[in-house]
Amino acid sequence: MHETTALLIELGAIILGLGILGRLAGRVGFSAIPLYLLAGLAFGHGGLLPLNASEEFVATGAEIGVILLLLLLGLEYSASELVSNLKTQYPSGIVDFVLNAVPGAVAALILGWGPVAAVALAGVTWISSSGVIAKVLGDLGRLGNRETPVILGVLVIEDLAMAVYLPLLTALLAGLSLAGGSLTLLISLGTVGAVLYLALRHGRLISRAVSSDNPEMLLLVVLGLTVLVAGVAQELQVSAAVGAFLVGIALSGEVAEGAHNLLAPLRDLFAAVFFVFFGLNTDPAAIPPVLVPALILATVTVLTKIATGWYAAKRAGVRTAGRWRTGGTLVARGEFSIVIAGLAVGVEPRIGPLATAYVLILVILGPLAARWTEPLARRLTRGTKAPAAAAVPPAASSSAEAQVTSEPYAKPEPSGRAEPPVPDVSDTAPSHG
Repeated sequence: MHETTALLIELGAIILGLGILGRLAGRVGFSAIPLYLLAGLAFGHGGLLPLNASEEFVATGAEIGVILLLLLLGLEYSASELVSNLKTQYPSGIVDFVLNAVPGAVAALILGWGPVAAVALAGVTWISSSGVIAKVLGDLGRLGNRETPVILGVLVIEDLAMAVYLPLLTALLAGLSLAGGSLTLLISLGTVGAVLYLALRHGRLISRAVSSDNPEMLLLVVLGLTVLVAGVAQELQVSAAVGAFLVGIALSGEVAEGAHNLLAPLRDLFAAVFFVFFGLNTDPAAIPPVLVPALILATVTVLTKIATGWYAAKRAGVRTAGRWRTGGTLVARGEFSIVIAGLAVGVEPRIGPLATAYVLILVILGPLAARWTEPLARRLTRGTKAPAAAAVPPAASSSAEAQVTSEPYAKPEPSGRAEPPVPDVSDTAPSHG
């Protein structure tokens, strides 16, 4: 069969299969991400029917998927909102690092892999998946929730921290001198600072330059600019996701709204390809030998991520339900963890299968945790409070229930508006002005 013909057949089958899986997931009210991953496992290396002709195209599509996911997240917020969020969320970033990096480092040392592998595995367990979480927030309709800026704040701090972590890890793995590692680090930090400065100071000029009444021109310019900035950022040892996110926050007003509407279908397509690609590159035979340590590490870091989200949301004045949702949403690991493990396999080959199994567990569990952490916590809390409620007289019970239902935010809204006695699912995050 001709190579181009095989490519078209495989791509058509992949896209059609994704559509069927997405429809099936929608009918049962479930995120399609785990189904995409399992499909990738079935048709990847070591699977039932490996797809070879479309491998390079799918790999490129996966990169574009992550870029589009982060771009559209950035379009939801302005540069000033991002900086304000980072200023308030940096203590949460520190807690996030301590709670989630330490388990990975300790596990590597217990397994006898040495200090460099410990630094690598710490990164694997530390960084949540921006791509998976962006998709989950959209699937669950939570982009306007009060806790969503908190989640994005933690994710952006993690992604920006990668500008420091990845150059240092690369230097450690290569045995570079302190001067060589420091130069790479300075280039990375300078790149992030320059892009953030442009977004803050000249965002309106960028929006004006990009703006067009022609949807085709707007689509081409925004997509081209985003991919270009992401590529340059990655070449300078900064995450492509960070570059795409900063492009998103640099655009505002009608430009942001128009770009969002045009790019949303492309995001959905390439995001699905990203998750399939992750499964395609996972050999099912490599998972069973490391499944037990991966499950232990996953269990520990699910709890530490939930604790991180709870702490971050509490600091931001989010109600109890939103705190649980924040923690559950942050559980997923993904693209960064795989990149880190790929860098480290030369020093410790066993870190690859362990990281793959670990990420696969959490990228499947992540959407489930995002959906069910808050309802499960509510049920458990009601179960523990039931005996006390029975001892309260009817009138007092109704009063107490009303008081709980109308629990105020820890920090009042600047506008001073009265908060309705409903869960914070109705609270909306700020949008571009």
